[in-house]
Amino acid sequence: MQQLLDTHPLILMEAAIVERLRRASGVRLHAKLVNAPLIYDPQGRAALRAIYQEYIDIAAAAELPLLLCTPTWRAGRERVETSDSKQAINSDAARFMRELRDAQPHAGQIRIGGLLGPRNDCYTPEQGLSVDVARGYHAWQIEQLLQGGVDYLLAETLPNVDEALGIAQAMADTDTPYIISFVIGRDGRVLDGNSLLDAVQVIDANTRRRPLGYMVNCAYPAFLRAETQPPQLFERLIGYQANASSLDHCELDEAEQLHSEPVGEWGGLMLELNRRYGVKILGGCCGTNGEHLRYLTQGQRPVR
Repeated sequence: MQQLLDTHPLILMEAAIVERLRRASGVRLHAKLVNAPLIYDPQGRAALRAIYQEYIDIAAAAELPLLLCTPTWRAGRERVETSDSKQAINSDAARFMRELRDAQPHAGQIRIGGLLGPRNDCYTPEQGLSVDVARGYHAWQIEQLLQGGVDYLLAETLPNVDEALGIAQAMADTDTPYIISFVIGRDGRVLDGNSLLDAVQVIDANTRRRPLGYMVNCAYPAFLRAETQPPQLFERLIGYQANASSLDHCELDEAEQLHSEPVGEWGGLMLELNRRYGVKILGGCCGTNGEHLRYLTQGQRPVR
């Protein structure tokens, strides 16, 4: 993973998975585990494969490396143990992704990440866990993902620095590269009010083995307010998975229909993060699809 970052100025990451499945015909998401159980259903597996394959093909056509993630964002221990699903769902999801990757002629350019999210609501920072509780709670899912053979670990949509630190400490106890990804507001700060730089420095200073880097996800690219961020932030901010919409999280939660800004506007802002600030990993979150990733590969000049 470090070599990938050192040798490539642009690395693609997957765009939306769950939101696309939510609107797919014949696909039913699990009440607790969301898209993870689809790996056990033939129609669900086909739907997952189709979305991932689209992203794989876009990266391959552009000759760019690609980061994919297991469909396990909501497959934490508590949810798994109180559901009707197999207890090994995280490991099985990792194996599903590895099989998909290994079937590609350019498999060496694809990395599979073990994905986890916060225990509670990702837009409510006051529901975040304490450092010690988070470290113990998330260790189970981390171990399950590692048993499935993931290449890296990723905790994303984190609204609370304390829980993020606990997750980072649990990941640091392994030998696997890991990334911590925060959700931010339109003020460019973590939802608990901490600045991104403070969040990064707290975690870097309190982990036995630092993260590979940090990301932001589930926020429109303009929310970062990159021009106001301290320059040292971009020494550690390596990726951004952006929403297609510039609406606030509460507005998106209440919206009945998918909202999206023009792809060119979204893509221009994303490419500017790469070219001006050195953010190497670019991907999509809510509302995005293959069109968004394809724009990133076309070398368009940033929209001012």
